[in-house]
Amino acid sequence: MKFIVLEIQTNVDGTIGTLINSFDTRNEAESKYHLVLSSAAVSQLPMHSASMMTSDGKLLACQSYTHAVELTLAE
Repeated sequence: MKFIVLEIQTNVDGTIGTLINSFDTRNEAESKYHLVLSSAAVSQLPMHSASMMTSDGKLLACQSYTHAVELTLAE
């Protein structure tokens, strides 16, 4: 069984980007999962999330950070 960490980045315009990493051990996946969340906590994106799951689709953990984003209008 493999372990998967999915990073989800939601941009101001609503587009979503994903980054997917797979690992042989849960400890490696846990490390990456918390690394993503460390960045997400201080991200400039409106929403930045991470999920950790097994290769058979079992969700092990998920967390998301939502940030207020200031919009600047062109003069």
